[in-house]
Amino acid sequence: MSAQTSAPLISVQDLTKTYDLGEMQVRALRGVSLDVRIGEFVALTGPSGSGKSTFMHLLGCLDRPTSGTYLFNGRNVSSLSKRELARVRNTEIGFVFQGFNLLPRTTALENVELPLLYAGNTHAKERRHRAAEALRAVGLGDRLGHHPNQLSGGQQQRVAIARALVNNPKLLLADEPTGNLDTRTSIEVMGIFQRLSEERGLTIVLVTHERDIAEYGSRIVAFRDGRVRSDNAVATSRRASAELTRLDDEGDAAEEVA
Repeated sequence: MSAQTSAPLISVQDLTKTYDLGEMQVRALRGVSLDVRIGEFVALTGPSGSGKSTFMHLLGCLDRPTSGTYLFNGRNVSSLSKRELARVRNTEIGFVFQGFNLLPRTTALENVELPLLYAGNTHAKERRHRAAEALRAVGLGDRLGHHPNQLSGGQQQRVAIARALVNNPKLLLADEPTGNLDTRTSIEVMGIFQRLSEERGLTIVLVTHERDIAEYGSRIVAFRDGRVRSDNAVATSRRASAELTRLDDEGDAAEEVA
């Protein structure tokens, strides 16, 4: 079933968020309505202060809306208790951030195990197996015992992605995941997201201020002043695999010239 014909995983109707800052109120979201279907790869764009990060926090159940309706996997998130929200965050949503947020004194394998450890419903052997599988899925099967300071920035972000995947979430939220990475590593990370969306049918919502990064997605939703200003399918997504091949060919050609 394609993303175009699948049911909505996320259904948002007239969502608002207002922050009370003493005598001043900040209206971060001003009535946002949209659906995200299972298997879609959606990029949220817009300038700083446009509302895109606030919207992601609401999608991730990290905050509650002031008004409006948010249905996640058919459930009204606003009606869930704090404990129920915490369970949804830990078992149904994976998070990837610009800062990798890895524990420095633990190995890649141990970092990826953490969500399973917090859930408390798996044995140590199963945790290790699932964490190792998640690391292999992002190309780090040979780095299980490495600590973050032994890994490049791109490898650390891969560990963070593996950690987000270890609970087999329904939704992956990525907040500026390439912000600390160079061009090639950014393309590699976007390639992982494309593969997860296309091969696993994972639903991905990514926040980025970079238009070229947004174009790796299948749909771009642009925010401004707390509202959705445009919502368009990407006619031809940028293909990370093709771009990496081109970079390799250019590198080989440069070596021959040298």
